Amino acid sequence: MSEIIDLSQEIYTGMPVHKTQPQVKISVHATHEEWEGLTDANTVSPSVNRLEMGEHSGTHVDALNHMRRENRGQSIDTMPLSMFYTEGICLDFRHKGLRELIQAEEIQAAIEQAQQEIRPGDTVLICTDHYRRAYGTENWTKGPGISGDAARWMGEQQIAAFGVETVAPGVSGVSNKAVHRICGEMGFTHYENLVNLHLLLGRERFRFIGLPLKIRGGTGSPVRAVAVLDEL
Repeated sequence: MSEIIDLSQEIYTGMPVHKTQPQVKISVHATHEEWEGLTDANTVSPSVNRLEMGEHSGTHVDALNHMRRENRGQSIDTMPLSMFYTEGICLDFRHKGLRELIQAEEIQAAIEQAQQEIRPGDTVLICTDHYRRAYGTENWTKGPGISGDAARWMGEQQIAAFGVETVAPGVSGVSNKAVHRICGEMGFTHYENLVNLHLLLGRERFRFIGLPLKIRGGTGSPVRAVAVLDEL
């Protein structure tokens, strides 16, 4: 039987989001008591909730049109589903500290240390353990991130995507804008706000699934990202 590892954050009112994103709000839109005309019930049970959130809240994937102006028109609903259903590997960068860059040669060394390889169409997950260390703290937005050169090197390996536990793929004010532009230029994407990547370290290749919502013109989408072991 396959093992499924959940790589997705919980979505809830007031959850930490990137400073550029709207706050997440979940409220009751309708209740069973309202539907059934009950006026003397002691409890209220929601039948429909209203969700207010940005496309880039929680665990999500970026569309190519989010990366740079030149990619307008390449919205999330136009991207092939094969980009979100791939084989994957997970690399260990738990030694990286706050706002430290991960360079291309370090990714190559991590691949060798893990006795893995990057194949065309892969999703490469970067484990920094930043979620468990800093989620909900003042350091949450200060995580490590990949450099522009590292993004370009991964793009040259023809990956479908890479994924991080942090709120951004690069370090804010240092490499993050460059990483986005390189992804758009080279036609691959990335996932942000992943969790449980430490559970994939030392494991074999896995099936990565991070299907987005089919949002017309969307610049990204929340996903329920999972890794499936023993499926390949």
